Amino acid sequence: MDEEMAALDANATWELVALLEDKKTIGCKWVYKVKHNADGYVSRYKARSVTKGYAQTYGINYEKTYSPVAKMTTIKAIIIMATAKGWFLHQMDVKNDFLHGDLQEEVYMEQPLGYVDQTHPNLVCRLKKALYGLKQASRAWLDKIGQYLVTSGFQTSNADFSLYVKMTNHGIVVIVIYVHGLIITRDNDEDISDLKKLLNQKFEMKDLGKLCYFLNIEVIQFPKWIWLLQRQYALNKLSEYGMTGYKPNSILLEQNVKLSANEGDLVEDTTMYRRIVGSLIYMTITRPNLSCVVGVVS
Repeated sequence: MDEEMAALDANATWELVALLEDKKTIGCKWVYKVKHNADGYVSRYKARSVTKGYAQTYGINYEKTYSPVAKMTTIKAIIIMATAKGWFLHQMDVKNDFLHGDLQEEVYMEQPLGYVDQTHPNLVCRLKKALYGLKQASRAWLDKIGQYLVTSGFQTSNADFSLYVKMTNHGIVVIVIYVHGLIITRDNDEDISDLKKLLNQKFEMKDLGKLCYFLNIEVIQFPKWIWLLQRQYALNKLSEYGMTGYKPNSILLEQNVKLSANEGDLVEDTTMYRRIVGSLIYMTITRPNLSCVVGVVS
């Protein structure tokens, strides 16, 4: 929590001001998360100060919220291209990514619990940077990094606004932005080094080296091929749904099964059923052989 507050202060995320009579504040809370590596082991403990964005009012403290998300089709295409050309995929993580986004709207927030300024306890935080939980936080961050990449010579793809491409003297550099991380590939190591230096000049980045784990997908890279798997994701879901003790079955679907909307027993917990189906849909990224079965249960 101290590290999070230090990052917020260093980034000048807010300023303490007196609240005007016609203005309202939104609350904030602490969110804790345990981050894991691809092998399931704990990598670090994370604390984050988050605004209660659900209290925002449209037209007053937020307007546009849409922000592009990298398509899995795009990521697959980049991986296929890298495999065919023998390139390695690199990964960079943005520290406190949303905090880099400049906030255009006037938003007031209560002081974080446990870190109230004792000399000015009645003042509130006027946000200058996008903070986690705000409805427009993701949009503000992507606008910020997108503008920086464009001014640095990159071009946005018309097919996917999270994909940026730059032609250099040595060839091509490709960046895919997904949430708070970047996947990078190129045909020259010097371009990768220059790009990492360029990004570190503007944002506080963490160089994770070769891509090995993103969005619950494990990546194993070799010069001639790249292997994607979701073994740990599958094990986590089996544990979450209480199915670790079930016996495996080589048959994916019972033969001649026919499902009807008007016959059979109703599912007791429809929310849980939808969550399981959603997990199976995500598994088809690396297990296309499940597609038929997932289509049936969907």
